[in-house]
Amino acid sequence: MREQLERLKNEALQAINSAACEDSIQDVRVKYLGRKGELTALMKGLGGLSPEERPLVGQLVNSIRDAIESTLDLATTEIRDKVRNEKLNSEHIDVTLPGRRPVAGTKHPITLVIEEVCDIFAGLGFSVAEGPEIEHDWYNFEALNFPPEHPARDMQDTFFVDESLLLRTHTSPVQIRTMLKQKPPLRIIAPGTVYRCDSDATHSPMFHQIEGLMVDKGISFADLKGILTIFTNQLFGQKTGVRLRPSFFPFTEPSAEVDIACVICGGKGCRVCKNTGWLEILGAGMVDPEVYRHVDYDAEDVSGFAFGMGIERIAMLKYGISDMRLLFENDVRFLRQF
Repeated sequence: MREQLERLKNEALQAINSAACEDSIQDVRVKYLGRKGELTALMKGLGGLSPEERPLVGQLVNSIRDAIESTLDLATTEIRDKVRNEKLNSEHIDVTLPGRRPVAGTKHPITLVIEEVCDIFAGLGFSVAEGPEIEHDWYNFEALNFPPEHPARDMQDTFFVDESLLLRTHTSPVQIRTMLKQKPPLRIIAPGTVYRCDSDATHSPMFHQIEGLMVDKGISFADLKGILTIFTNQLFGQKTGVRLRPSFFPFTEPSAEVDIACVICGGKGCRVCKNTGWLEILGAGMVDPEVYRHVDYDAEDVSGFAFGMGIERIAMLKYGISDMRLLFENDVRFLRQF
């Protein structure tokens, strides 16, 4: 048994010294120390020795195993060092080269439009107001003259959380919350994310709006048209034509759709504007007295207007984007253009 162990030790050490790579060393480890290795097989034969020989041979087996393991570890370290040194000697690094700058990102086109719109209205005396995205039905509908049975609710395609909570379908609830906290005069814009059950090339279930509200004594429809004309001219150019068409919204009366001369064809008529020469960009109107009643404003003393626009539509017109879904696909190649 002792002769076998000594012979096995010498064979293992010779195999380790002959190994040329780390894989070869691993093969030696498995051959002698693995579960089915030669040293493991000899250790299983210790049971056939006499009680006097067993501890002596067991001690020898342990010392041989430790010697083989330490030699294996040392050889592994030496080979790894050799490979690393060869790699360092073959690869020359020019430490004088300039470092690589991290690629700077750009603002998303939605963010760019929101910031530009906010800057324009800030110059007109409007401040920014915000509110929660999970809203109560009363703020989102009832206070805005959408009673529970009102058919206009069906047009909102609402995501309901429960019977009274929902994902806001517009940022108009911010106007209600602001009027409940603040008395006239009032000039605010409310940018934010809104949600509706709608998805195609020109609609998204999640999109962004900016709504505005101005309430004071003597505010007229002429003020509304003047503000919106200044806004559209600053956003799309001084020569951009503006027109207002009669429309209906439950929270404004009278109401209007606001169109601009097509930014693609200059109002001559093309595929984008369906040969009309006009593009709809927002809705607006004078605040309905019923809304004032919900916020405890005196409709006989004050008047005001409200308007709202979809930021995605503004971005598509401003940057010539044909499909709204491009704005949410997070394709770096698309976003780098802005």
